[in-house]
Amino acid sequence: MKRSIQQILVMGLVALSAMSCVTKKNMTVMREAGPEMEDSINAKFQAKTETVIRSGDALTVVVSALDADAVVPYNLPTVTFASPGQKEIQTTSSLQYYTVGEDGAIELPVLGKVQVAGLTRPEVEKKIQGLLEKQVLNPMVIVNLIDAKVTVMGEVGTPGPISMKNGRLTILEAIAAAGDLTPYGRRENVLVTREVDGKIEMARLDLRDVNILTSPYYYLQQNDIVYVSPNHVRIVQSTNVGLYLSMVSTIASAATVIVTVVSVSQAAK
Repeated sequence: MKRSIQQILVMGLVALSAMSCVTKKNMTVMREAGPEMEDSINAKFQAKTETVIRSGDALTVVVSALDADAVVPYNLPTVTFASPGQKEIQTTSSLQYYTVGEDGAIELPVLGKVQVAGLTRPEVEKKIQGLLEKQVLNPMVIVNLIDAKVTVMGEVGTPGPISMKNGRLTILEAIAAAGDLTPYGRRENVLVTREVDGKIEMARLDLRDVNILTSPYYYLQQNDIVYVSPNHVRIVQSTNVGLYLSMVSTIASAATVIVTVVSVSQAAK
């Protein structure tokens, strides 16, 4: 009987410790990826080099031409700011920007309203250049999306905003920039929240599945929020660690008492 009680105690402790195991299989991203998957993935994969501009985005638009004076009316004036703490006149120039309105348009000098929502940055450049060609000889247009970012939260090394410097960002690149997933992050349960036309879209992605490459959420859009859910180990550690320690202590104490009682009883016989 003493042996049975000890076995029960050991089994109980093993069961509790098993709750803290994180398997290598569950930690692997795109675990089935390989050359044999390339054809099926590429048949559905759509590469994306530029993010799509939406309402609320901030754009800088610079118009230039061989005749610099001819394009002055089409550019916003450069704003200068005095350097703090300096008595002498020292200024830092800064380009002004346009905010895409709810109607999807920006208001350009001379040209007026130009619809840009739903277009990529090169498409906006081409559109504005087309409008300018009627008034300016050989115009050049440079459009930049400023302050474009996504936010990565949850079980990653360094949660926070991630800048979309080159106009495109995949979910894997965003997670890597956030310090990669911790061992406690659920690779099969990554939530992406996105605002589209004033409504919220949500999708849960499985990073272990190679088919994530064909998901419409593989390429992130500005202001997306990525949340990596914690696994059961993290939940236990953060909220119930006291409870589980108490359970282990109670089981150990109870088993000790039972073993002692049984030993005394057998000795008396």
